[in-house]
Amino acid sequence: MGVAAKAEAYEARAAGPDFHAIGDYGFLSDCHTGALVASDGTVEWMCLRRFDSPSIFAALLDRNAGAWRLGPRGLRAPVARRYVPGTNVLETSWMTPTGWFVVRDALALAPAGDEDGMDARARDLGPHDAEHLLVRTVECVHGHVEVETICEPAFDYATEQTRWTLVDRDALAADASGGGATLRLLGDIPLEVDGSIARGVRKLEAGDSCFSCLSWREELGGPRDAADAAARVDCTVELWRRWLEVGTFPDHPWRWTLQRSALALKGLTYEPTGAMVAALTTSLPETPGGERNWDYRYTWIRDATFTLWSLHVIGFDQEAREFMEFVYHLFHGRGPEAQIMFGIGGETELTEKTLDHLGGYIGSKPERCLRRPVGLDLRPFEDSRWRARRDGADRLRAGGGGGLGLAPSRPGHMGGAR
Repeated sequence: MGVAAKAEAYEARAAGPDFHAIGDYGFLSDCHTGALVASDGTVEWMCLRRFDSPSIFAALLDRNAGAWRLGPRGLRAPVARRYVPGTNVLETSWMTPTGWFVVRDALALAPAGDEDGMDARARDLGPHDAEHLLVRTVECVHGHVEVETICEPAFDYATEQTRWTLVDRDALAADASGGGATLRLLGDIPLEVDGSIARGVRKLEAGDSCFSCLSWREELGGPRDAADAAARVDCTVELWRRWLEVGTFPDHPWRWTLQRSALALKGLTYEPTGAMVAALTTSLPETPGGERNWDYRYTWIRDATFTLWSLHVIGFDQEAREFMEFVYHLFHGRGPEAQIMFGIGGETELTEKTLDHLGGYIGSKPERCLRRPVGLDLRPFEDSRWRARRDGADRLRAGGGGGLGLAPSRPGHMGGAR
């Protein structure tokens, strides 16, 4: 197939024909799961409902393994892209032959409320913050534009067939089902279903806005309109910035780099237990075309220790405390027989399988994932974490501090990374 024919064949698909460089992806997180968004506006990696759950979008590993694109029809190169400063929210600017528009992408967070009179500025991001929504807003800032959404989920690492059902008389919402799971694509862009793909196009004039949202909430609800969607993104921006304000960053040209790194590390934290994944993905090769393609969506005690020490030295003690609680519950009574890695829900028995049907990132095989059985019952542990948060806020209001009492093995030594 020629280059032009190949591009035309993929025009109607969410993911383009070619793999992106790893550094081309933007990172979203709600501290329950995460997503990788390519520069062309395509979500190419996402697992639900946890970091280590089976994927619904995996074009990162195979161009036919599921993706979701929002952008201009016929264009895949934006004019600018950035993280909204101080957040894990992406902002992409597009120029078309007729106008300009800006897209903001966020795994939405919401405040858990002013519980027990807790000072909102003292409250950390917590397990009740995740909205279980991936919200994508669009604002036309000049001229007029056509915005296209193409959603092509592929459940359980693209092993399950996807079935779409329109659920709104105006075709503004559709449910995708497969492998026992159901998601809802909703917004104010009229949809039509074509096999395993839901797509829609909307024209905007300068000053107009629209949105597209993926929901995996129990009731599959989401924003009521574009204004509500924008408000949820704004709230997510506020909560990430509120978290970042706790840190101590030197007045240095690399200050923004430290902040960006802190946000990425926090985004890899699984808030319900305090565990931390080593990476968002599985099966990316250590070298292109290589076979060392491991599943890093689990907690390696060594790696997480170095990560949390890094957060501690810039003032984020709460994450280290919560991780130590997680470790305490895992290691209690185990002694020297404890293992080096665990599931983020406390699982100890992890078995590996290969995903031979996936082509691999730039042909790198085999593709691997770990399977987890039922984990420990950590519900009492999660409740205790919320009590600890409240008590910590009381100490903050009383002017108390209290460090972790941790020290590196020798001055300046941070340890090695995998």
